Amino acid sequence: MCGFAGFYDERPETNPFNSILGNMLQAITHRGPNDEGIWAEQGIYLGHRRLSILDLSAAGHQPMLSASQQYVIAFNGEIYNFQQIRQQLERNHAITWRGHSDTEVMLAAIETWGLDQALSQFNGMFAFALWDRKSKTLTLARDRLGEKPLYYSHNQNRIIFGSELTTLEQFPDLNKEIDREALGEYFKYSYIPAPYSIYKDVKKLKPAHYLVWSPRRGVIQERCYWDIQSIAAKSQKQIKPLSDQEAIEQLDVLLKDSVSLRMEADVPLGSFLSGGIDSSVVSAVMQSQSTIPVRTFSIGFDIPGYNEAVHAAAVAKHLGTNHTEHYVTGSDALAVVPKLGTLYDEPFADSSQIPMYLVSQMAKQHVTVCLSGDGGDELFGGYSRYFMSTQILKKLKRLPMRRSIQFFLEKTPFYILDYLAKIASSLTKLPLTASKLKTFAPLLSAHNQYELYCLLMMCWRNPQSVVLECTNLYQHDFNFDLKDFIHVMMMHDSLTYLPGDILTKVDRATMAVSLEGRIPLLDHRVAEFAWCLPLSQKVRDDQGKWLLRQVLYQYVPQSLIDRPKMGFGIPLAEWLRTDLADWAGVMLNPDKLKRQGLLNYRVVDQIWQSHLHARADYSSQLWSVIMLQAWLAERGL
Repeated sequence: MCGFAGFYDERPETNPFNSILGNMLQAITHRGPNDEGIWAEQGIYLGHRRLSILDLSAAGHQPMLSASQQYVIAFNGEIYNFQQIRQQLERNHAITWRGHSDTEVMLAAIETWGLDQALSQFNGMFAFALWDRKSKTLTLARDRLGEKPLYYSHNQNRIIFGSELTTLEQFPDLNKEIDREALGEYFKYSYIPAPYSIYKDVKKLKPAHYLVWSPRRGVIQERCYWDIQSIAAKSQKQIKPLSDQEAIEQLDVLLKDSVSLRMEADVPLGSFLSGGIDSSVVSAVMQSQSTIPVRTFSIGFDIPGYNEAVHAAAVAKHLGTNHTEHYVTGSDALAVVPKLGTLYDEPFADSSQIPMYLVSQMAKQHVTVCLSGDGGDELFGGYSRYFMSTQILKKLKRLPMRRSIQFFLEKTPFYILDYLAKIASSLTKLPLTASKLKTFAPLLSAHNQYELYCLLMMCWRNPQSVVLECTNLYQHDFNFDLKDFIHVMMMHDSLTYLPGDILTKVDRATMAVSLEGRIPLLDHRVAEFAWCLPLSQKVRDDQGKWLLRQVLYQYVPQSLIDRPKMGFGIPLAEWLRTDLADWAGVMLNPDKLKRQGLLNYRVVDQIWQSHLHARADYSSQLWSVIMLQAWLAERGL
């Protein structure tokens, strides 16, 4: 796990390009504190920061030249099956190895097989920059599901790239004009989806894609090398039925191999354990293949409804892991908040970023690599919204005068709606509030399940109301050729929410403390297997992750696992009214917002006052504004 940066620029070196590259690398020291390397010739500049995990010797130093000297690579991530690839290469080719790193094997595979075949063989998380010294072409590539980030900016004569946006920001004449449409996407989803970034002239490479750029042509050629949409559509049309027992056994075998590959390291490693299904199955399979107790880590909150540490401790005790837990106080969590503008190189507003950082910080005190259970919800149908959308739409279809009710709920002042909600609650015994009614109102406009699901996923359902000069939002081209709507939602999340939110959160939180996070459930073989299964083996009796549960029950008693999904949340709504109120008030200052000219300060102030006086819960919307402000503050804006 490392970080890299670089650029191609043929202009005469009137400015110190080596110093610029040094500044770019300095911005990502946290991603690679153990070593730094720079390589340059004839306009191309490559730099690398290293967090040593495999082959700790100088033979793993990057940027690395291939054996023939034709290719040079700067690489971030891990190729877990590099030993198998190395053996495969040795069977048919006489190769003299200089060390034992996966980077050297990558170069040999690319040199021997070509880029496309090599990428098809790589099992791992990665982003890399590859310079072909013979053809004078640059290739940038990213792993299948988007675990590792890659940013770039180009024009006809120049390209700049790096593991984080902060590296590109060090380039002196980078255009840093904020993209209003991308900002609208941020307020819509709480993150900016690829290929867009906060800056107009900077893009994120999409997962499972690579691009080729040459100074001779000056244009980008981009290709998808692993199309999960096509794989899923084809697999669902040609399902080869497995009995439940066969499916359980096959997934168990796959997970054992995936976890085993991710346990390869020359440094101490452990596992995050929340006590939920995904982290428990990863920790259980990990412990089953270890001769000593594996290290597991969890954090807890002494707040009802926000503490899973007791469940994690029970699972750890049953598995026999060497478990470490830490109960986080409000002051512990709040101490992290001012750092968030630094940790995330783009505006990012998933508030579970706080516990993710805290558990990473704790784990780093004991290990250098930590396995994580992310991905199970998207692959095996775990999110409650998959079931909620179907149930809500059925009820909406039975509701008369939907648009009139929507208009009334949206236009009625809070104090009147609050009064009506209290009366309705006393009559119906339902926990109705003005806030819930306001949140429910936009759902009434949904014509079908997909529209309803998209509305459920939104933070701001009308981002143009808050982002000034945001006339349009970007259109995303998806082809969901799937007959089951839960599968459609799972695919949508796999393409958007998973890489844009979940994996961004894991990458930045772990890398901020120089910890490598590995995710066994996102082995592409597990993903392909999951899409070969009928929905009935993922969702059964209105409960998701059926198959993953059955595998877990082989290691952990069902009584320790079956309970409502809690998530990785914090009491954000209450904190914004209490411990964080003063800080949030500074961040949301109307005069500052007006001066910046990005947001409608009147809209922001209106919801801030409503939230502050407990008339409504606008914590998610306010957090997105606050995190934008934190990001801007880090840049002196």
